[in-house]
Amino acid sequence: MPVQKTSVLVLDCAEPEALAEFYANFLEAEVRRGADPDFIEVTGPEGVRLAVRRDHGFAPPSWPRPDDSLQAHLHILVPQEGMDEAEREAVGHGARPIDTKDNGGPRDVRLYSDPAGHTFALVAREGRTAD
Repeated sequence: MPVQKTSVLVLDCAEPEALAEFYANFLEAEVRRGADPDFIEVTGPEGVRLAVRRDHGFAPPSWPRPDDSLQAHLHILVPQEGMDEAEREAVGHGARPIDTKDNGGPRDVRLYSDPAGHTFALVAREGRTAD
């Protein structure tokens, strides 16, 4: 019988406590601390699961500069009618806008960096409402 597996996206940062709190607050999720103070999980509704890990030599990503590539980023799915409110919440919790032009409709995508500099996007999810 196969071994049961799960996965978690891990974001490196200098201050895992602060970054975990940012995502927990913004995603209405729970912070789970284990024995390792340098590794903190964030779990929440609808299967949200990520973790943050202290990297003592951490340097924030520099995207969108052409000399660096965007290797990974989070898409946070939001009902179309909630995009403006989600944007206010993100900024209120410490996100920094990178590109917040309102594309409107089902392709509305707004880019931010979290407090540690990782890129994430609010992406309109047409046809579903938040519970």
